[in-house]
Amino acid sequence: MPMDLITVGRISVDLYAQEANHSFADPQTFIKSIGGSPTNVAVAAARLGLSAAVVTKVGGDLLGPYVLEKLASFGVDTSYVGLEPTGQTPVVLASLDPPADPSIIFYRGTAAPDTSIHSADVPPTEIHEARALWISACALATGATAAACFEWLELRGRKVHTFIDLDYRASLWSDAGSACAAAQRAIELSTVVVGNIAECEMAIGQTVPEIIADELLARGVTLACIKLGGDGVLLATATERVRIKPLQIQLVCGLGAGDAFGGALVYGLLSGLELPAIGEFANGAGAYVAARLMCADSMPDLVTLADFISVHRKGAPA
Repeated sequence: MPMDLITVGRISVDLYAQEANHSFADPQTFIKSIGGSPTNVAVAAARLGLSAAVVTKVGGDLLGPYVLEKLASFGVDTSYVGLEPTGQTPVVLASLDPPADPSIIFYRGTAAPDTSIHSADVPPTEIHEARALWISACALATGATAAACFEWLELRGRKVHTFIDLDYRASLWSDAGSACAAAQRAIELSTVVVGNIAECEMAIGQTVPEIIADELLARGVTLACIKLGGDGVLLATATERVRIKPLQIQLVCGLGAGDAFGGALVYGLLSGLELPAIGEFANGAGAYVAARLMCADSMPDLVTLADFISVHRKGAPA
């Protein structure tokens, strides 16, 4: 049986500061989990009942086994989590300063293990037959991984449910121009594009949601998902546009909300839901995680998410 979802890109051990509005210069206490946007998307999808695998690599250090154990505990297939014996598993520090847009420090060394993924690491049939392929644009930044991602996008031939998450982290790129060029190439090979306003500006130079949607659809994308933060999300196809209003929550941490959105978006599409239902479901998943500190550990299961949306559709805070 083909996988429901394969995601590709970075993985890390994440350390979350627990004190809101404290900078890294202040005393802080941290709690540990795993992260990396495509990793979180796989976790979110697995928690909703999909078969999900992440293609990435860890280092040959003591953090590698921890990462594998956490992935397995979330129900993510680790068959394609490789090992770079001399590499170090990346570490990320997150400070709730401010909670809506936490400060992040990446410790990835000169070449993180997840930049050394080769196309031969995954059988081509697995990539082609997967019901959904999700590639983080950060995976296009450098190393063998960038070449493998483009090879896999070409292999799918713009098959339905081929996602590019614009997921822009400036520190992972040599310059903004390279990020833009890679994003535009990936868009031309994808059917679904997901990004916030800043990421869409990086990729196609547009900041108005409706114009972004027009531009992406003109490039052959079948579904454009423009995340609007506190203003919800816009989903657009050639025949339908839906703007989903945000749920009212008590925000704790903005990290991971977009990844929860992504996993739920994949679930909605693979389940054949109508576009408004997909948008509400994905937006609800993002809100659920934003109301909690952790990312991967907070991803809801199907029953929990359905109950959360039902209650908060009525305006109750998280």
